[in-house]
Amino acid sequence: MLLVGATFFGLLAIGMPVGFVLGIAGVVGIMDMGGGRFLNMVPDRLFAGLDLFPFLAMPFFILAGEIMNRSGITENLVKLADALVGWLRGGMAHSNMVASVMFAGITGAATADAAAFGNTLVPAMVKNGYTRPFACAVTAAGSIIGPTIPPSTLAVIYGSIMGVSIAGLFAAGILPGLLICGVCMAMIAIFGRAWNLPKGDQRPSLRYLLRAFKESFLAAVLPVFIIGSILGGYATPTEAAAIAVAYALFVGGVIYRALSWQVLYQIFVRTTRITGIIFIIIASATILGWWMTFNQIPQAIAAGFLAISENPNVVILMIVVLLLFIGLFMDINATLIIMAPVLGPLTLAIGMEPVHAGILIILALNISLMTPPVGACLFVLASVTKERIENITKDLWPFIVAEAAVLLLVAYWEDMTLFFPRLFGLL
Repeated sequence: MLLVGATFFGLLAIGMPVGFVLGIAGVVGIMDMGGGRFLNMVPDRLFAGLDLFPFLAMPFFILAGEIMNRSGITENLVKLADALVGWLRGGMAHSNMVASVMFAGITGAATADAAAFGNTLVPAMVKNGYTRPFACAVTAAGSIIGPTIPPSTLAVIYGSIMGVSIAGLFAAGILPGLLICGVCMAMIAIFGRAWNLPKGDQRPSLRYLLRAFKESFLAAVLPVFIIGSILGGYATPTEAAAIAVAYALFVGGVIYRALSWQVLYQIFVRTTRITGIIFIIIASATILGWWMTFNQIPQAIAAGFLAISENPNVVILMIVVLLLFIGLFMDINATLIIMAPVLGPLTLAIGMEPVHAGILIILALNISLMTPPVGACLFVLASVTKERIENITKDLWPFIVAEAAVLLLVAYWEDMTLFFPRLFGLL
């Protein structure tokens, strides 16, 4: 066990990609456990880790989001958001948050949100009088709405490996995602008065709102269709994702005429790269996870937690702190795949409903996407906007605290978290 731990942290320390770190550490554990006899099982375990039908939803959702980005569909969502809330003080920051909610219903990826709005909304906010660090901080805070509100790639991963209803996880993510948007807009309103943030034009007329909705209708209807078809039981997440790709291709290529063969080639290459990275992490983590299961490490960790306290409230707090701490240093996909089988038995032992436990774990990891030193959204925004990470972080901390408060609300208020899963008959 010590050899595997030393290998894992040593390779991370020298900067090896996390997917390879997981695989190598897992192979070292298998070799230490049974020598060459068990090594023949590695290819089979790698394949088994990916041989799950729901995983097909991930590349489809990623591809749909890339098409929406490159065809200009996303810009119409931003225009609608601006028409709704852009007239408030700090209006463009409010628009950023509302647009994140709309965009979340398409891609389910925080980094896609950060990249898209880092290229479009951040320069526009700076041009209208916002500081670049604050504009980046607002974008980072809103970006984690993407993997919280359905469709969420993390929900697909968690549901697949833990045998939990993906549709139930999707439904459970709706209220937390909307709460994150609400508390962030409240923070922007507070900053708006304290920092005298720019105020938008006068309140738009009903005619202007209707025109903005008409122009963005084709883009706005897709999230509603995706979520509605899944929660209504008309399509599986994978089927809905495939239909979303077809719809995005039709709207972007036929209606907007913004997709050339060269653009499509670039979209497919980027989708393949993103999917490949995620799948390498999943497959490699399967090796390490199998080694951990064989050595009953999840059960030992659960017993260790319960030895400290059997009070469910205390255990939940320990889980939250542990996930936020690990998220400071590790990729969230790797963390989810490793920690889900560890924390799953623990949450069952304290009586948590599996969907409730799943959305708690997912939301905690989402918050780590914007916490230094390895928050993926911070790196994306720093790369796109050329702003220093430490400057973004200074303006981001109030949003992190506000979203951590939402996390605690989700953790301790089960009826609120499970309202939509119960409403749609998914529990």
